[in-house]
Amino acid sequence: MPTFDTLNFHNRFVSLPSDFYSRVTPTPLPDVKLLHFNPAAAQLINLTGHETDHNLADLLCGNTLPTDSQPAAALYAGHQFGYFVPQLGDGRAILLGGIESELGHWELQLKGAGPTPYSRNSDGRAVLRSSIREYLCSEAMHGLGIPTTRALSLVGSSLPVYRETVETAAVVLRMSPSFIRFGSFEVFFYRSQPDAIRTLADFVIQHHYPELLNSEDKYPKFLQAVITSTAKLMAQWQAVGFAHGVMNTDNMSILGLTLDYGPFGFLDHYDPGFICNHSDQAGRYAFDQQPDVAAWNLTRLAQALTPLMSVADAKAALDTYPAIFASSYIDLMCAKLGLPADKSNVPLIMQLLDTLQKNRIDYTIFMRRLCDFNSAPDAENSPLRDLFIDRAAFDNWATSYRTQLRIVYSVDTKRAPAMRSVNPKYILRNYLAENAIVAARDHNDMSEVDRLMQVLQQPYDEHPGMEAYAAAPPDWARHISVSCSS
Repeated sequence: MPTFDTLNFHNRFVSLPSDFYSRVTPTPLPDVKLLHFNPAAAQLINLTGHETDHNLADLLCGNTLPTDSQPAAALYAGHQFGYFVPQLGDGRAILLGGIESELGHWELQLKGAGPTPYSRNSDGRAVLRSSIREYLCSEAMHGLGIPTTRALSLVGSSLPVYRETVETAAVVLRMSPSFIRFGSFEVFFYRSQPDAIRTLADFVIQHHYPELLNSEDKYPKFLQAVITSTAKLMAQWQAVGFAHGVMNTDNMSILGLTLDYGPFGFLDHYDPGFICNHSDQAGRYAFDQQPDVAAWNLTRLAQALTPLMSVADAKAALDTYPAIFASSYIDLMCAKLGLPADKSNVPLIMQLLDTLQKNRIDYTIFMRRLCDFNSAPDAENSPLRDLFIDRAAFDNWATSYRTQLRIVYSVDTKRAPAMRSVNPKYILRNYLAENAIVAARDHNDMSEVDRLMQVLQQPYDEHPGMEAYAAAPPDWARHISVSCSS
């Protein structure tokens, strides 16, 4: 059985010229302890013998480097809150290398392993609070079927880290087919280095879009592939009610993955203007702005790729984004309503969202209860109706919904399980993450993380006895403040 120390690491990113990265060694942490390990992620790299690693915590935080690892930090730039920052990079993340398995190529990266040349006078550390949030949410998103980085392990330390208050350090070992971002291309565009842009594009195409290798117009097709995957990702975020919080171009994955979990938040009551990031006072990254922000970010990527293609080709690819996003979102929302994917259902969808907003209805709870909607003409559907202050508004929408179900000959008993497969019962609400953080930080108790991982990795299942994790947030949850340091 392979142990973490004997995995066959190969850092293909460092096969690129040294302009793309800096070699760096993780800074050791004192008093490390393995707080949590994720067997589901371990299976992706055939890691089954980790229990026999006598120094597993040291290996998973960078105190001890695995054989054949080649640690490095990547260079990139990015537009942060709309303003270009010419040099960013992995300021607190260190790439160990990649592992090949029958499930593909997985790169392993330590987040919080100490300073790098791109740390901008920062300590390169992550705190336990933010690490628990990323560890849980990356797995929650995977459970929801949304493309994301994964999390293998969480290691804690007694080292004090200074943020708004003094906290303790932690390291998340996260996994992804690639950590390359839009900003990885932007940095070389603004440095007027077209050869570097071509080198990086060829690298990404070779390893992630090999079907384009022999295409004469491989660069416009590459851009189109990124636009398509990003548009579909935005549709999934909007349909499930997820807000990222910091959609800077350096936080946008070239593979269309959810990347860099900071001040994220899932909707409680349906609020299109929901701002999950306390630092985002202007609401640039509010929930309802995400699709447009993604389009803006894609425009920045397209601009960075113009040394490889005509402006006309770049614009033609960008022009496809609105239709791809809209069709993907409509398809997802129709499935959540148990209806065939059809534009004719858009008025019903919009009427529902407007009614949910005006009545401040919990989005996830409503959609889950909707799975058991009784389409009989005289059915009151009290579990749904009683959520509303304006019950007449629900009755009005329910009448329209019942009509649509009748038109498509929907059968309640067949529709319900299909809807439950796309309407989660469990999401990572901020108060649930906060409970897990408090238990771990104040009581050295990881049992809340255990229970949350159980329900979040299979969020569409019922999980008898765990219903409390599907409840509406308590009143105190309204006062949780999440910022970029979270």
